[in-house]
Amino acid sequence: MIKKQDRNENRIVRHRRIRRRVVGTTERPRLCVYRSNKHIYAQIVDDVTSHTLAAASTLDKEFKSDKTWNRDAATKVGSLIAKKAKAKGIETVVFDRGGYIFHGRIAAVAEAARESGLQF
Repeated sequence: MIKKQDRNENRIVRHRRIRRRVVGTTERPRLCVYRSNKHIYAQIVDDVTSHTLAAASTLDKEFKSDKTWNRDAATKVGSLIAKKAKAKGIETVVFDRGGYIFHGRIAAVAEAARESGLQF
């Protein structure tokens, strides 16, 4: 019998492999991205102290848009997380794509965060 591959399980395996190398420190925290079918989430995490320093998603009150699942929404989330990071004094981060391919909405979050002033 052929077992059908579960895409999310494969993503989790990729994410674990990435997380072996990508670690957020106090000086350079980790910008991690999660994508669901309807929403996109981004947060900046200090792995040393296990604290979330800033978070943004399409569910935030500052987010103003009807569609929450397209590249435009991801671009707004990227600029929103960069704005919140700048307010906390965070200039550089390490990007954690969460096992997703660096394409589409994930790339849109990264590009918008870079354009808004985050360095990675």
